[in-house]
Amino acid sequence: MALIDQEFVCLTIFRWCMQQVNANHAGKDEQAAVKVWDRFLRFFHWTLVLCFATAFISGEVHLSEIHVLVGYVLCVLLAARLFWGFKGSEYARFRAFIFPVSEAIEYLRSMLKGNPKHYYGHNPAGALMVFTLFGLLAAIFVSGLLTLGTIDFEGPLVFLANRVTDESSYAFRHVHEFLPNVALALVVLHLLGVLVGSIQHKENLVRAMITGKKSPPKQSSSSSQNDKEES
Repeated sequence: MALIDQEFVCLTIFRWCMQQVNANHAGKDEQAAVKVWDRFLRFFHWTLVLCFATAFISGEVHLSEIHVLVGYVLCVLLAARLFWGFKGSEYARFRAFIFPVSEAIEYLRSMLKGNPKHYYGHNPAGALMVFTLFGLLAAIFVSGLLTLGTIDFEGPLVFLANRVTDESSYAFRHVHEFLPNVALALVVLHLLGVLVGSIQHKENLVRAMITGKKSPPKQSSSSSQNDKEES
C-alpha cells in the first residue's frame, strides 16, 4: 500500500513538473511572438471579407437594398483604412510596406526559387496586392455610386442624373458589374499567395490575422531582427 502511495506521489510530482515545463515553453513562445496586426486592422480585414462576399452575392441575386447598404459600409471601411494607413500602428501604415520596384521583383524571384526573405509586415508581393485591391475597391465604389445616382436617382451623386448621357450612365453600370469579377480573381491570387507564404515561411498567416501575432522565422536571431527592422 505504501508502495502504491509512493508511486502516486511520484507520478503527481512528474505531472506537475511537465506542466511547468510546458507553461515555460508557452511563455517563451508568447514572448517571442511579435505583435504585427492591430485590432482595427484585423477588424477591417475580416469585415471586408464578409461585406465583399455579401455585396457580391446580393448583386448576383438582385437584392438591391442589401447590396446598396453593404456598399455604403464598404465605402466607410475603405475610408477608415486609408486614414489608418497614416495614423495607425507601425505595420498598418503605408510607409511600412512601400517597396522599390527592384525589391518587389527580387522578392517574386525568390518566391519562385522557394527561399523568399521573411517580413513581419506585408512583404513586397503582399503590399502590391493590397494597393491593387484598394484601387480596385475604390473604382468599384465610385462606379456603384455613379450607377446609383444616374440610373436609380439615389445616393450622394444623384445631382449628376441630369448631367450625364444615358450611354454614360449604362457605361458606369457595366463597369460596376465587371470590376467585382476582377476583384474576385485577385482574391483567389491573394489566397494562393497566403498559402504559398505560409508554406515557405513555415507560419500560419491566417492565424496571424486572427491573433495579430507572428512568430520569428526559424533562423538565427540576428536575421530575424534584421527582418523586423527592414519590414
